[in-house]
Amino acid sequence: MKTAPLTAVTIIKGPVRDWRNASIKGDYVTQIPEKLYFKIGEVASLTNVRPYVLRYWESEFSIIHPKKSLSKQRVYTRSDVEMILEIKKLLYKEKYTLQGAKKKIKEIMAEKARQMDLVFKDEKFQNAIRTVKKELHTIKKILS
Repeated sequence: MKTAPLTAVTIIKGPVRDWRNASIKGDYVTQIPEKLYFKIGEVASLTNVRPYVLRYWESEFSIIHPKKSLSKQRVYTRSDVEMILEIKKLLYKEKYTLQGAKKKIKEIMAEKARQMDLVFKDEKFQNAIRTVKKELHTIKKILS
């Protein structure tokens, strides 16, 4: 039975014992374990991209910025993995150049930022938002 390729990453809840064998069909991963952080070898297995390519992409795409663990290993977040999958799709499936992929990623990020801007035209909502911001700044000052 042939299954259609996924258009998004499927997040698996609960323990995934054999995540290293997550099946990769075309350019899509069918499983990403529900973890906070992934080492570079795990990301390489999940995305089917070699570690040296991941390191190169870090230098080319500022959106990918893994942290370093105490043992100096790269530690990727789920959003890093999802962005790597998007870059892989742009480069390998849609045949973008590096410059074209960078431009497309910037467009995607700008669109996400635009979607996050909520416009409240009603004055009572604007006043409520101002009040919440003031309270948050006060709490921040108290905590620092």
